Amino acid sequence: MTVLTRFEPFREFSTLQDRMNRLFRETYNEGQDESLTTSSFAPAVDVYEDEHNVTLKIEVPGIEEKDIDVRIENNTLTVHGERKIEKEEKEENYRRVERQYGSFTRTFNLPLTVDSEKVSATYDKGVLKITLPKKAEAKPKQIKVNVGGGNAGNEKTLEAKGPSKAA
Repeated sequence: MTVLTRFEPFREFSTLQDRMNRLFRETYNEGQDESLTTSSFAPAVDVYEDEHNVTLKIEVPGIEEKDIDVRIENNTLTVHGERKIEKEEKEENYRRVERQYGSFTRTFNLPLTVDSEKVSATYDKGVLKITLPKKAEAKPKQIKVNVGGGNAGNEKTLEAKGPSKAA
């Protein structure tokens, strides 16, 4: 099974640093507009695979469809977006800001089994779902294996599953 993972050994440190920066901004910039400045963030992603597709589900609530960009170049999937702070509300009335605002970019190296010409994306209830279909030659194929010593009457048929290989 091919799994798309992005190894980020310092992700927790980055999150801790963002929280510390936010704490210092709230403490020392009290009442100033800088306390609500935007920063980048990384939305949560679930990746799963079945015999036909690799699927990514990315949590991006509060982001409009027009603010999301999905691209594939050189077997790399890039998802970029931006969550903008609502300017309608008076910023000085905020007591606490925990939701992250700003832009994000997530990149994923795609396995060679993905057919990049047939990728589709849907956005529903704050979840961006990207479906990456596998190429036909990468899908599992059932192969019949005949077992026997040459006697037509004594042969048994077994079925084995495995990936097919293009000739």
